[in-house]
Amino acid sequence: SDNEAASARQAGDESATAEAGPWVVTLDAPCLLPVLRHAQDASLRETVYRAYVTRASAESADPPERGAKESDNEPAINTILALRAERAKLLGFPSHAHVSLAEKMASLDGAKALLEDLRAKCFDRARAEHAELAAFAGRSPEDLRQWDVGFYAEKLKQERYAFDDEEVRPYLPLDAVFAGLWRTVERLFGVTAHEVSPAAVGAQTWDPEVRLFELRRGAEPIAYCFVDPFARSGEKRGGAWMSEVRGRSRFSAPKGQSVRLPAAHMVCNQSPPVKHADGSVTPSLMTIGEVRTLFHECGHALQHMLTRVDEGAVSGIRGVEWDAVEQPSQWMEYWMEQPATLQAMARHHATGEPIPSELVRKIRAAKNYRAASNMLRQLKFGLTDLALHEQPPPGSDAPGAPANVWETDVAVSLRTSVVPPLKEDRFLCGFSHIFAGGYAAGYFSYKWAELLSADGFAAFEEAGLDNEVELQKLGRRYAETVLGMGGSKPAAEVFKLFRGREPTADALLRHNDLLEKAVGSGVTAAAA
Repeated sequence: SDNEAASARQAGDESATAEAGPWVVTLDAPCLLPVLRHAQDASLRETVYRAYVTRASAESADPPERGAKESDNEPAINTILALRAERAKLLGFPSHAHVSLAEKMASLDGAKALLEDLRAKCFDRARAEHAELAAFAGRSPEDLRQWDVGFYAEKLKQERYAFDDEEVRPYLPLDAVFAGLWRTVERLFGVTAHEVSPAAVGAQTWDPEVRLFELRRGAEPIAYCFVDPFARSGEKRGGAWMSEVRGRSRFSAPKGQSVRLPAAHMVCNQSPPVKHADGSVTPSLMTIGEVRTLFHECGHALQHMLTRVDEGAVSGIRGVEWDAVEQPSQWMEYWMEQPATLQAMARHHATGEPIPSELVRKIRAAKNYRAASNMLRQLKFGLTDLALHEQPPPGSDAPGAPANVWETDVAVSLRTSVVPPLKEDRFLCGFSHIFAGGYAAGYFSYKWAELLSADGFAAFEEAGLDNEVELQKLGRRYAETVLGMGGSKPAAEVFKLFRGREPTADALLRHNDLLEKAVGSGVTAAAA
């Protein structure tokens, strides 16, 4: 309730406290997720859930004076899909999905095959997970509603593994996590990170909380990274992302220098520091999920910053096939989960005590908790995205066109959801990844890149995660290939230079406890 009280103070009630309230619940993830997981009041969970899945739609509960229809994104979605289809036709492609996949590592058929193969392996397992959760809650599977799933899933996790996110959070203050992140970067790649004053290097920031790090190889600066970590309700969109500030470029080198150094920014929406009524401040305390997100975005930033390519058009993340872009980010998540990483960076913010080894063991044991359900959710997004962009625009006269986007959404949901969506579910109205971001007909890239990242990390597992000499050799090779070559070579070729072969799905399935279901599946990136 610290976040909710802080939201209330931000809204003008300076007397709000975590213990006594009042509290303001927002739809930002740092507030939304704890409510859905921990609020005892089912009606509150239902209200918040319904508000989340109907946001920016005609079904939303916006105040009458504002008018829900004025903030309805469905007309904009229809226009976007129609314009993308029209552009594809002008370019000589059957659909926008074909346009998108023409410049990716996967083919359209290959992307759909991977998602469908994973869906088939996940669905029965996810249904069993839901039945288990319903039994734990004392209900039938049909009676366990959408806003109950997170609540009982958290309770079952606590019972099974005897910990929850709130128990871990005190051991993960922001500064300690950053120190652990940069130690991992140094260990693997031989690169150090130093926080610097923006003014000292001629830079500016857009918010006082933004921090600037200078990356160095030896004593030589090689890149810069801005970090904007905290949620700012009403000002900053949700989620997390990395983007370039500028790329490495020989052509754009400042006078007297051989190359312009790259700069990136990482933006997250984690819980900010909390100022209490008595004036004391609790530092930003991160959940395991927020730490994972930080490592994820750092993977993106590292591919941009550690590039060895001097041609600006293909340096860093530029020119990398979209379905391979997520490979370094997901690969970095594996390092966050390693006991050595967690134990080195997790210190209690008040006492400085290291995180108990038993708690680390529980975190590791819980890694694949409801893995099939979590994977199925991502597959639903990917399959919906491809369907929307391969079929004719909704409401058009073209043969096979759906009446509206919800017809497609429901059709995919029936194959990918063990809990049917609410009739008024309008999640697509807030699905900015495919309508306001770069993932149109590309959301599958998360799973495609997950295949690459899992197989890439498997190389380190095969060498031995406690073999420092081999880890450093592999880390440098990863930096020189996957992180270093940018778009100067096709992603498939770059991966093969690192791994010595084409990627397979075995490690991805093994890491998600699904490998035994995949005997003889033959799922490989090359098959696409």
